[in-house]
Amino acid sequence: MSAATSPSERRVSARIGAISESATLAVDAKAKALKAAGRPVIGFGAGEPDFPTPGYIVDAAVEACRNPKYHRYTPAGGLPELKAAIAEKTLRDSGYEVDPSQILVTNGGKQAIYEAFATILDPGDEVIVPAPYWTTYPESIRLAGGVPVEVVADETTGYRVSVEQLEAARTERTKVVLFVSPSNPTGAVYSAADTEAIGRWAVEHGLWVMTDEIYEHLVYGDATFTSLPAVVPELRDRCVVVNGVAKTYAMTGWRVGWLIGPKDVVKAATNLQSHATSNVSNVAQVAALAAVSGPLDAVAEMRTAFDRRRRTIVRMLNEIEGVVCPEPEGAFYVYPSVKGLLGKEIRGTRPASSVELAALILDEAEVAVVPGEAFGTPGYLRLSYALGDEDLAEGVSRIQKLLGEARD
Repeated sequence: MSAATSPSERRVSARIGAISESATLAVDAKAKALKAAGRPVIGFGAGEPDFPTPGYIVDAAVEACRNPKYHRYTPAGGLPELKAAIAEKTLRDSGYEVDPSQILVTNGGKQAIYEAFATILDPGDEVIVPAPYWTTYPESIRLAGGVPVEVVADETTGYRVSVEQLEAARTERTKVVLFVSPSNPTGAVYSAADTEAIGRWAVEHGLWVMTDEIYEHLVYGDATFTSLPAVVPELRDRCVVVNGVAKTYAMTGWRVGWLIGPKDVVKAATNLQSHATSNVSNVAQVAALAAVSGPLDAVAEMRTAFDRRRRTIVRMLNEIEGVVCPEPEGAFYVYPSVKGLLGKEIRGTRPASSVELAALILDEAEVAVVPGEAFGTPGYLRLSYALGDEDLAEGVSRIQKLLGEARD
């Protein structure tokens, strides 16, 4: 071993040094920095509702701040009353009956995802990851010692993978399959029949499933959300569900998520959290309690606005020659293919990748988008339509003007 790579000389561990920065947060940070510097940048990067957290949730947090009960440590796994409410909410919204002992309250969905993989995986275990994928999934798998195995779907299938594709990726080292519906970054929603088929395939081969249900209430048109363990009960002993309040209740900054799973897995994940972070902020947990126990009126209002913006952004993007934008059925993202524009001349440059195209759009149109490389599929862009109607129309108009200049 050379001196340059000896443990005593290495300043950052190889494990942590291999982690990539969150591309979506990086784009959002750059957009905000440019705006702070006086540039009229419009950001389509972050997956964050532009609505305020509903008032009754904020009021619950204010009251919690004044209650000395919440000024102290509480159980690492979550407030008992919140876990009970999450169990009731899960039955109400998903048709999935669980006991509070099967729930761990976490610092947002990201911690739930990491702890789920850290608890289930041993070094070398493979996880089948449908792509395009959210940037955090493969990094969490690698941190846990696992190996992400990508299965790619494109716009021709509505970004949905098939059982046949999953089976082709399965090996003797496969332990987990990741299932996300509605999807970030594509907005794809699996039908109940396809969801059940994937679940039964996992049962047949003794696989675990980690399913992220954070966008469960954001579906449009004829699409419906289907909770995998609810339709495939045989899977429940090998299924971990991740969810949270961030998207449904416009609470991204409150950092409250949870995982649901078999009791032994949840107990082990709780042990991990007891050393990593201990309990989630009590004030945020009380706010989450008010959210999951309350009505869904706020999300219904947001969904109406998102649906309107969804139709607008799809129409406007498809008006650009060289762009193909499927209509998403859920979440609040579009994932257009821009492969038809790569290599064409646009204002003196010929972007050869979606990374270069996204950089050009930011520099020339002052619009921030995330390139598909961040989600495992080059040649695409992700745009969040969780921003105001005027900003959305203005931002896409700028993109239309810029990309409309493309020449061979």
